[in-house]
Amino acid sequence: MRAAPTILHLDMDAFFASVEQASKPSLRGKAVVVGGLGPRGVVATASYEARVFGVRSAMPMGQARRLAPHAAYLVPRFGLYRSISEQVMGLLRALSPLVEPLSLDEAFVDLEAGGAAWDAASAREAGARLRAGIRRATGLTGSVGLAASKMLAKIASEEAKPDGLVLIEPGTERDLLAPMPVRTLPGVGPATGDHLRRAGITTVGEIAEAGEDELVRLVGKAHGHGLYAMALAHDERPVVAERETKSVSVEDTYDVDIHDRVRVGVEVRRLADRCVRRLREAGLSGRTIVLKVRRYDFSTLTRSETLRGPTDDPAVVREAAGRLLDTVDTTGGVRLLGVGVSGLAHYTQEDLFAQAAGERAGEPAAEPAEPTGPAEPAGRPGGRRWPSGHDLRHARYGHGWAQGSGLGRVTVRFETPYSGPGRVRTFPVDDPELEPAEPLPLVPPGKGEGGGGGGPEATGA
Repeated sequence: MRAAPTILHLDMDAFFASVEQASKPSLRGKAVVVGGLGPRGVVATASYEARVFGVRSAMPMGQARRLAPHAAYLVPRFGLYRSISEQVMGLLRALSPLVEPLSLDEAFVDLEAGGAAWDAASAREAGARLRAGIRRATGLTGSVGLAASKMLAKIASEEAKPDGLVLIEPGTERDLLAPMPVRTLPGVGPATGDHLRRAGITTVGEIAEAGEDELVRLVGKAHGHGLYAMALAHDERPVVAERETKSVSVEDTYDVDIHDRVRVGVEVRRLADRCVRRLREAGLSGRTIVLKVRRYDFSTLTRSETLRGPTDDPAVVREAAGRLLDTVDTTGGVRLLGVGVSGLAHYTQEDLFAQAAGERAGEPAAEPAEPTGPAEPAGRPGGRRWPSGHDLRHARYGHGWAQGSGLGRVTVRFETPYSGPGRVRTFPVDDPELEPAEPLPLVPPGKGEGGGGGGPEATGA
């Protein structure tokens, strides 16, 4: 681990929801939830105002609606999110050639490699400069963590949220980690966390006190060695420059083999949803669905199915993974399950609705990933679809966005990122004066060069 806090972790604050608030003046300071709006939809991002009511990422949308019934529920605009992400990543690459994106809104940067920082003072200055540049270019805020390793930099950015900067001084790492819950460490998920808790280990400090041999006995050789090293604040992983993503996958290893076939099916569906969330965070869709099953005897089976076109629809991925599971004998028990997607492509507007339009060869259309409108059917049969939150233009009233549609009508709020809250009007979904529109920049052209600013800063213990 290096001697200076020159690894930076940036995490944009409630990214999708913050973009929507910046784009729509009427939603600023209000609860906003972005995600799939159908009965099987999940929350992609919730604004901080929505989080007050308990809404969280990956939560079923039905549960979110019960918790925050008055929030604005919007369909994602991935093209806009990706374009803003590219602006932010450009600012990171101006600091260093070593930038490791983790998703559209999150990345590591090696400040030392670019000569942007060599000690705590210069690292703090670089972090503050970055945050001000992001605010100037996009109008959004990001939280920055600075530390001597990737693990600690990510922990620092979590401590900095929202809209802050935290620097962990070298030499203070173990004291900082000791009281934190074991789930703070990378690779400690619910199953491992529960296993450690049953052994009386609930904090990072208790992991360090348990000793390496005890951890190996509890969680296995590879995982035990890694956990012990991280509990001692040892993390030598380098920042790796961006590489093309070949696949996106998730998997879980279970402390006790699963014998119940119904439970296996439930786990596969849950993993499929997690995999789709990672796809969307990375701004990707994919054609090939892969199922991985490790059985009780450690034999590992993989099955795959290639769709006609790329998808990011959780229902489609769940269904494909379920069909693959039907071909696997799980008699005797399952110790590991995984779901992945390969054959990746960048999002396109067509991708979002291809499955809803029945694009899968020989199959009926699935429930759309992003159905229109917050609660009602999207338009009359044969009518145009106006996804909630997406941009449109009216020949007389100008630029606006769809607040929702149903029963053959669409409600539009006419406003831009640079106006005040706009007026609301309702039209037939087939009104010839309505047409889809491209999103407007969050910052007016020419305004992103000057100004600046930053949020609160703090120094970690």
